Order: sequence, then structure tokens, then C-alpha cells
Amino acid sequence: MRHVPREGLNILLIVLGIFSAAMGLKGFLLSSNFIDGGVTGVSMLLAKLTPWSLAIWLPVVNAPFIIVGYQHMGRAFAVRSALAIGGLAVVLATVHFPDVTPDLLLTAIFGGFFIGAGIGLAVRGGAVLDGTEIAALLISKRSALLKVGDVILLFNIALFLIAMRLLGVEPALYSILTYIAAARTLDFVIYGLEEFTAITIVSSQSAAIRERITGVGLAGPWLEGGRRLGDRVAAEVEAFFKNVAAEDRRVDFSIMSIEPEVVAAPALSKARAVSV
Repeated sequence: MRHVPREGLNILLIVLGIFSAAMGLKGFLLSSNFIDGGVTGVSMLLAKLTPWSLAIWLPVVNAPFIIVGYQHMGRAFAVRSALAIGGLAVVLATVHFPDVTPDLLLTAIFGGFFIGAGIGLAVRGGAVLDGTEIAALLISKRSALLKVGDVILLFNIALFLIAMRLLGVEPALYSILTYIAAARTLDFVIYGLEEFTAITIVSSQSAAIRERITGVGLAGPWLEGGRRLGDRVAAEVEAFFKNVAAEDRRVDFSIMSIEPEVVAAPALSKARAVSV
């Protein structure tokens, strides 16, 4: 029963994220021929080049990443993400949003702002609206040369180069500005203004989680120890601390790939606590 309030909060965050992202897409970007980065950007580009709408392409393009997420990050994450992406597609197809401004600079900035806020709210609700980071995490695990950030950067460079060829140089440049605005807003929604975030992870699999986080290229001091958490954990567990740069939200996905039902959440001390 104690999970019910948490799931209610997750649903609220995801719904708010859906409408924020939909506002960024329909209220700003779609009418201006701009795209975002990641899988969302691919879906937008396909919608411009084919008779199918963005509401169709979003779930179609994201479906393989949700399947991978189910296999590596657990059922709860995959179900939330599938419902979130499906909900976004339904909202895009059925809800009217006003075309806010014809100004291209304002469109790029505020379109990115609403999309980034929407994705960030969904992430805080334990879901994703864009499957890019799932793919990047898995690629980085299988490559000694590429980290998650490198994979995302290379993916978006390729996407915007294609956009320059298909949409023109000016729309592609504004789209890069949209992507930057979305990325910075996403980090702010998840982590606030802190440049670094301390996380505490309490788990019987803390050694495996530490190895996974280290494997995606994060560095920082660790504090290890064992303790019992009353009725919540029946066996000795280990706790460790790590300083993580704000943009390294891939830590959440690394943890979920080992502890699928765990979603890291900010604490009042501006640290994130994870326990199982």
C-alpha cells in the first residue's frame, strides 16, 4: 500500500510531462519546421518526409527502445514509458494547442524549454518520452571507446546534419538551438541548479551498481559501509556515496538496469536516495 502514493505522484508527473512536451511540439516547433534531438527528432523528421503524422511515428520509432528497456530495466519502467509515449501521441492527435509565436528565435528557445521540461517531468515519474538514452546506455556498455554522452552527441550530430540536407541550413540551426534549450531545461527539472549531486544508494547489489556506474564513465569519491535498515531490508546492505555531474542522469538508468523497480528521487538535502 505504501507504493500507491508514489505511483500516484509518478502518474501526475508523467501527465504533466506529456502536456508540456505536447505544448512544445504543437505550440512551437511543428509549425516552424524545426525538430528536436534524439528519437523525438527522428520522429519529427519522418513526419515531415512521409504522409504519417508525428502522433504515429513517436510510438513506432520508440517501440524498439521500450522493448530493450523492458529487458534491461524492468517491467515497471517499460510500462510507464510505453504509456507515457502513447499518451503523448494521443494528446498530439486530439488536443489543440495554439501556435504561440511566429518569431523563430522564441519558437526555438521556448519549444525546447517545454519539451525539456516535459521529458524531465516524465523521468522524475520513472518513465521516458524519448528512447535515445536507453540506446546510448546499452551501446556504451558494449564499447570501450564510447561513453553514454558520446553516443548521444554523435547521434544528434548525424541527425542535424541530415536535417540540414533535408530541411535547409536555417531550420537545422534553429533546431540545434531547440535541442540545447531542451537539454538544459531537462537537467534543471531533474537536478535543479546544483552542478554536482551526491547520491546515496542502499542495495544488496551495491557492488554491481557501483561497477555499472563506473562503467559508464562517472568518477568521484565513494564511501562504503554496511548497515541494516529495520524492516525494509532483511539482510546486510552496503551504502555508498558518489558525486555526479548534473548532466549525468544516465546514473538513474544504470541503477534501474540492475534494480528495475527502483527510481532515484531527489531528497530535501539535494542528494538523491535510492533504497530497496
